[in-house]
Amino acid sequence: MVEGTTGDTLVKEAAETATETKRTAADTIREEAGKLGTKAADKARDFAADNKDKATGALDEVAKLMHGAAADVDERLGEQYGKYARSAADGISKFSDTIRGKEVDDLVADATDFVKKSPVIAIGAAAAIGFVLARLIKSGIDAAADLADGDDDEPAAKA
Repeated sequence: MVEGTTGDTLVKEAAETATETKRTAADTIREEAGKLGTKAADKARDFAADNKDKATGALDEVAKLMHGAAADVDERLGEQYGKYARSAADGISKFSDTIRGKEVDDLVADATDFVKKSPVIAIGAAAAIGFVLARLIKSGIDAAADLADGDDDEPAAKA
């Protein structure tokens, strides 16, 4: 009977050890996943900050182009329409300055708040942006195809 009790004790100890090992492994996995998540978030934040700088630079360039075009519009259509172009350029410039002055986390929070307050506008804007991007990509693909077709025609023309 003593051996049965010792056997039961060994089985219980083995079960407890297995349970503790399982808990330790789960904790380790959770901890490592947390570290990876933090690293991924940091990299995403760095990437977004780099692209924020590129976007504000591009917006500044668009504003400069619009200011330059405003004089052209003044000459061709009248000062009233040039005023609209300058106003749009100023708006783009202010938007660029606003983006430049905020941290990425603040921009994400603002976007999240906007989507919560105006989901229909957010979906419409996303659809419009998607349409514009699709058109840009398609025009780039078409231009590349035209260039490739032009390269194919040259040897035949020379022969």
